[in-house]
Amino acid sequence: MITAAPPKTRPWALPLVCLGAALLYAWKIGDGQLGNTYYSAAVKSMTGSFTDFLFGSFDPYGVVTVDKPPMALWPQALSVLAFGYHGWALLLPQVLEGVAAVFLLHRTVRIWAGENVALLAAAILALTPVTVIINRDNNPDTLLVLFLVAAAYALTRALRDGRHWLWWCAFFVGCGFLTKMLQAWIIVPALVAAYLAGTKGPLKRRLLDVLGAGLVLVVSSFWWIALYDWWPGAKPYMGGSEDGSAWDLVFGYNGFGRLSGDGEGGGMMIMRDGQQTMSSFGGDPGPGRMFNDLVGGQISWLLPLCLLVLVVLGRRWRDAGWLLWGGWLLVTTVVFSSAGGIWHPYYTTAMAPAVAAVSAAGLALLWRRHRRTLLPAVVALTAAWAFVLASRDTSFYGWTRWAVIGTAVVAIAWLVVAPDRRALVATLVPLLLTPAVWSYAAARSTSAGTLPAAGPATGPGAPPPLSPGGPRPRIMLSGGDGTATLSDEQRRILDYARRAGTEITLAVNAEAGAVAPYLIDSDATVIGMGGFGGRDNAPSVTQLDRWLAEGQLRFVLSGAGPRPGPPPSPAQAERQRWIEGHCTAVDPAAYGGGGPDTLYRCR
Repeated sequence: MITAAPPKTRPWALPLVCLGAALLYAWKIGDGQLGNTYYSAAVKSMTGSFTDFLFGSFDPYGVVTVDKPPMALWPQALSVLAFGYHGWALLLPQVLEGVAAVFLLHRTVRIWAGENVALLAAAILALTPVTVIINRDNNPDTLLVLFLVAAAYALTRALRDGRHWLWWCAFFVGCGFLTKMLQAWIIVPALVAAYLAGTKGPLKRRLLDVLGAGLVLVVSSFWWIALYDWWPGAKPYMGGSEDGSAWDLVFGYNGFGRLSGDGEGGGMMIMRDGQQTMSSFGGDPGPGRMFNDLVGGQISWLLPLCLLVLVVLGRRWRDAGWLLWGGWLLVTTVVFSSAGGIWHPYYTTAMAPAVAAVSAAGLALLWRRHRRTLLPAVVALTAAWAFVLASRDTSFYGWTRWAVIGTAVVAIAWLVVAPDRRALVATLVPLLLTPAVWSYAAARSTSAGTLPAAGPATGPGAPPPLSPGGPRPRIMLSGGDGTATLSDEQRRILDYARRAGTEITLAVNAEAGAVAPYLIDSDATVIGMGGFGGRDNAPSVTQLDRWLAEGQLRFVLSGAGPRPGPPPSPAQAERQRWIEGHCTAVDPAAYGGGGPDTLYRCR
């Protein structure tokens, strides 16, 4: 362990960092922004009944769940129950979780590397662009990061205070699993290596400790999975699964399918000038993914510094702290870089705590041992990479590239000529200036939405550039484009369907993004057909037959013609045949229609 008691007590420093983080994460979060409408709609539905809350139902009738365990949505639903359904009530838990992660990272690094390094690590995490934008959204990644940092804190305490903290470490990773499934387990090798290297005693004893923690990990990860699969009563279909089981979701769509692809591409279909094209979410898998145009501006600002530090560690790799944070960073980078399935740039927020800890501790190490040699080289390398990133779109705070170069030259000269503490402070300016500006820009944004991304509007999550003179491309995203309000025609459709007085006012045969406005902007009982991507067997044709026979359903809204994108799933095709066989189109004049979607009356 690095040991360093703080030379001076600065009781104001950590509160100041946390306050700054809170301002970045909370600024204007209620300004018409509901985050990812897929999850926002589900949160509203979850407040309707205990079963819908427990299992994370997407719709108020309990037909299908979201495609993840609902751990991250529970705080949001409780906030909505307490304060009402508003944007700030949805996003307030995310702000609190983000600030808590900054605070807890400080407490963790402080045990390992001292107060100054801990403060710098906390500030770096707070100023990471992707972390700012994701903490202003309601995706589950914010809570995942908090649980992973909590696991690192418990592991660090276990090295000092005993094995019972190792069990808490395993428990927090299990909570992360119930937030975003197998992604939480990526850091387990680093945790195990750090514990084995950082504790004394017989190897057998340490291995038994790890096995005991493994048991805690399994129980805390799978209790909800078992609860869902063994639930004796009615429950929503498990969204994203092939057979309706949570077990299938864990190891299929949200597990190994994310690594192998397994038929699910890591991109989005785009209609441009009437032609379908594929635009990748995170770029092609490979060693350069973390640095490409889509991902680089989210997380890679300090990756050159981190990689150089990890290379020069030498025997210090035997230190438990370096194994923990360096292992976390390396393993996560390798997994993310090689993932061939659905992978979004904002997933990299899970790397941010490790980047912050390695960067802060690495700078301290270089300052102590290589302040005239390697440290100036690191400043030059990091400034050059910031210049490259900022140059990719000079209309977005392009001035920072020249500011970074200028401050880097000053810092390098200062380090070489007179490497005092003021020179060390000066080195932080070129390292953190551009990510801090991007974080400021993210804090001013109110459009995180389905694909949150920091940086210019041409970054990940933004529509591609328009064709010269052509119409705006249509993005077909199952999660929706952030639209949370109904159009006038959609309201007329819903009002017309209400007149039937059925238990289910309307079934929308479309991806979740098209269904979400009906759930968010009305109190009618509307259901989506097929879950997130419209491909799930929910509702099944057996359910549809029963609802029709019992008079629970009369109207279905569906698009005309084949859908763009991949071929329909068997359940999707069977549902379409049911609609064609049991329903007839309603004359648009009856409800004032005329749009691309067709309202069907089923008999």
